[in-house]
Amino acid sequence: MTDLTRLTLAQARDGLKAKSFTSVELTQAHIDAVARAKQLNCYIVETPEKALAQAKASDAKLAKAEGGALEGLPLGIKDLYCTEGVQTTAGSHILEGFVPQYESTVTTNLWRDGAVMLGKLNLDEFAMGSSNETSYFGPVVSPWRRKGADGKISDAKIVPGGSSGGSSAAVAAHLCLGATATDTGGSIRQPAAFTGTVGIKPTYGRCSRWGIVAFASSLDQAGPIARTVRDAAILLRSMAGHDAKDTTSFDAPVPDYEKSVGASVKGKVIGIPKEYRLDGMSAEIAALWDQGVAWLRAAGAEIREISLPHTRHALPAYYIVAPAEASSNLARYDGIRYGLRKTGKDIADLYEKTRAEGFGKEVRRRIMIGTYVLSAGYYDAYYLRAQKIRTLIKRDFDLAYAAGVDAILTPATPSPAFAQGEKGSSDPVEMYLNDVFTVTVNMAGLPGLVVPAGMSSDGLPLGLQLIGRPFEEETLFSLGEAIEQAAPKIVLPESWWG
Repeated sequence: MTDLTRLTLAQARDGLKAKSFTSVELTQAHIDAVARAKQLNCYIVETPEKALAQAKASDAKLAKAEGGALEGLPLGIKDLYCTEGVQTTAGSHILEGFVPQYESTVTTNLWRDGAVMLGKLNLDEFAMGSSNETSYFGPVVSPWRRKGADGKISDAKIVPGGSSGGSSAAVAAHLCLGATATDTGGSIRQPAAFTGTVGIKPTYGRCSRWGIVAFASSLDQAGPIARTVRDAAILLRSMAGHDAKDTTSFDAPVPDYEKSVGASVKGKVIGIPKEYRLDGMSAEIAALWDQGVAWLRAAGAEIREISLPHTRHALPAYYIVAPAEASSNLARYDGIRYGLRKTGKDIADLYEKTRAEGFGKEVRRRIMIGTYVLSAGYYDAYYLRAQKIRTLIKRDFDLAYAAGVDAILTPATPSPAFAQGEKGSSDPVEMYLNDVFTVTVNMAGLPGLVVPAGMSSDGLPLGLQLIGRPFEEETLFSLGEAIEQAAPKIVLPESWWG
């Protein structure tokens, strides 16, 4: 029998409808795969009993030719999404043991459409990180391994990107058919690039943030990680939709994104921003970008150089806005209402001890930065100025789109994935630089799609990023599929993890 974990989500959907296998069989195959992959540390919580119960219910619907768009398809859920009756930790000690009595809107939409939950996926603590090394529950290990100049495979543990590293690694290693993720400054797109998967950060407001543990509310957005552009389109259609509980939610019908996969891109105008060609950019990243331009031109798109002059200010502005919002959002974790509580001689001592022990080093660092830039005497100098820069960044994109550009092509990351401990241990800014190509999209509230496009000299995946007009994800899916069809296939090596 075919290894059911090797199917794409679309293939599995079609196989279930054709009754080639059952959802219980499909789900059990993934449960077994998860059990064999403990070395990767992708899941914080596994829910095999719940998954099989959901699969059994889906089989009953499928037997009657009923069910939703995701009926019987097993997914992984990033542990930032609240799931009723299932522990939700945000990768932090301070929320260990927290079991929500409610369901996030996005996961509610998935269960409405028949999806099956395999468990909760690991992540950087409170989504703060670019390598999935800040999780209280240990780092996630990528299923990819480096190849040396001599052709030998290294045993070095490669990071899967962050913060959605559990999602990207689980999808790449065939431990789920697709996964939910979140993106505040690149946390869907960078992990997708690092693991040879597809990730889309939709336009701000396209997916509800209700029931997702907040990091930076004006930047956070939910989205999927999948193995193909078509799979990502299928997942986003179910995840997206207006939600009255989220005041930033976009009130408009959700398109059938799958219909845009394979649509002609002839005549589409693709902008190539000169500011993204950074000093010191590696030759293979630059070559990949040029190759992406050639693929889109061959598919009939028009290529146009553009300028996004405020790009160079994006990263420092982001690392003021995001920590400022985090310091406010994370103030609720005080040991009083839920989560970890350490006893103290008075309430101030209780707060101090609980937060000191409950939060990891990176979260504490960002809370302190955020509190500082919001403090009296520094608000205007830092936070207010960063928000003005944010407005200018958005205006750069608006002017490009007003001039007729349909989408923008850039690299996804400045380098391929790196090994655990290689970056950020002594200088956190080194880690923050991983977001240099992605943060502008969040600052401007735009959609961004990353598609695997090639391999590095040491045998690791590389991705390209497409940035679209607001609420025009369909254009990104059609362009992304054009790159996917032109690019060499990214094939994961044989399992070494079990």
